[in-house]
Amino acid sequence: MRALLPFCVAICLPAFALAAEVSDPLQSPVWAAMQAKYFADGPVVFDDRVKVSVPSIVENQAQVPVTADARGLDGVKKLVVIADLNPIQHVLTLSPEKAAAYVAFRMKVEQGTPVRAAAQTEDGVWHVGGVYLSAAGGGCSAPAMARGENDWSTTVGQANGKVFRQADGSARVRMRVRHPMDTGLARNNDPAYFIEKLQMRSASGGALATLEMFEPVSEDPTITLMVRLPQDDKAVDVEGRDNNGAIYRSVLPAAPGQS
Repeated sequence: MRALLPFCVAICLPAFALAAEVSDPLQSPVWAAMQAKYFADGPVVFDDRVKVSVPSIVENQAQVPVTADARGLDGVKKLVVIADLNPIQHVLTLSPEKAAAYVAFRMKVEQGTPVRAAAQTEDGVWHVGGVYLSAAGGGCSAPAMARGENDWSTTVGQANGKVFRQADGSARVRMRVRHPMDTGLARNNDPAYFIEKLQMRSASGGALATLEMFEPVSEDPTITLMVRLPQDDKAVDVEGRDNNGAIYRSVLPAAPGQS
């Protein structure tokens, strides 16, 4: 048995080394460090079934539309969005308790950067997809526009939106929450101030989805999710918490029929 051990090691090690040397298709200079930081708890594969959509032309670097879609995979436990070359790389994490592995939102970018979505499946594997976003930048260091409004502090945490029933039995939740989402990097020296968690529940109390958000999410976050809402439920309850400990609660009505 001992004589076979060197042979086994000789066979196994090259295979492991080959897997570790798979190159980043977006050729990011920081990919190796990001993989170690964000995906150390499981193997990583680049997977075309994880799709990221961004505009071909960015008109406002503080409000860049992004869609992360891993609905092509089964058993997604977590969907993470990161921007390699942002000063704050981690944008958000979706835990889809009773929701699709899908999120649409807007984010800030400081320069052109790969934007990635990584979906962790039940076997622990991280499936990564991404695109390169070409942008002039400056969005992360721009002050929030809401700060110029005299009554901005009275509207913080107020949410509006609606839930639309879909033909496949799911429900599309689209909402906007008032919040400056300060990065702490703006020239006016405002400290970081952002919504760090949004939890969505059915009217009967069942967990639908949890969003952990970070500073790169745009001011007044606009979020779209796809959830499995019981047919009898007429609303989705939303609870948010920001990094100052404030709690916000809202109710989004469910529209009848399909949209």
